[in-house]
Amino acid sequence: MPLRRTTLDKLTILDEPAFLALPVYTRLKRHVIESKYPFLIPDSHTNFSWDRSLFLNLTFWNGQQGADVLAEDEIQADVVAHVAWHQLTNQQLERAVGTHTPSAASMFLGESIASAFDLYVLGKLIRSAPGCDFVTSQVPIMSEATEQAGLPSKGFERLLDGVASDPDQAFEDLRSYLFDITQALLPAVSAEAAQSILEDHEGHRFAPLLHHYQVSNWILYARAYSTTSMQLQAEVERVDAQLRAASSSLVWLEAHWLV
Repeated sequence: MPLRRTTLDKLTILDEPAFLALPVYTRLKRHVIESKYPFLIPDSHTNFSWDRSLFLNLTFWNGQQGADVLAEDEIQADVVAHVAWHQLTNQQLERAVGTHTPSAASMFLGESIASAFDLYVLGKLIRSAPGCDFVTSQVPIMSEATEQAGLPSKGFERLLDGVASDPDQAFEDLRSYLFDITQALLPAVSAEAAQSILEDHEGHRFAPLLHHYQVSNWILYARAYSTTSMQLQAEVERVDAQLRAASSSLVWLEAHWLV
């Protein structure tokens, strides 16, 4: 077998010291370990690159059946959190409706939570651990994405300052933005229709970061593999409404999902 299954407790977690200062990360990590979520790593004799693992993850993304593909027996701490949020979303929705065959809305909910958590972590660590790998790698990538979107460097600095000043609010603002825009784009049948939707959302403070999150992959995967379930749709809408109404949507998720 060129790929073999393993679990988080058998992997080396990179950049973790900075993340351990965040109590929610510790709880997310514990959840992944206790659930024995599977990861796929190459056999020691397999020629395997980072590009190959990225291709497999993006092309065969299926949070329900799991098994993120890693290029070797190590994983970044932010990926641990990302995996946990996807798993929690699937589990909570399945618990609420009995079964969980992913719908587009449920996929978008999980991905928007996981992606927004990355921004929350950046807001926390940019001041407490500015030299950690996550900050030093993500800031330049995000800066390039916003520059290509037309945001001047000073504008990007202000955006980061706002995230660092209130990471919890940044989490919910990005989560709801990504959830709304992907749901709006899903039924678009032409480039003109999609462009009109994008223009409608251009006033959002995180609009310059949209393409950083590769939402085209979300939409294409949802179109290919999602199903329609009125019961699941209603539950996703209920969770989304609860998150929007909470004084801190991240605290709400911790209280209701990380128990």
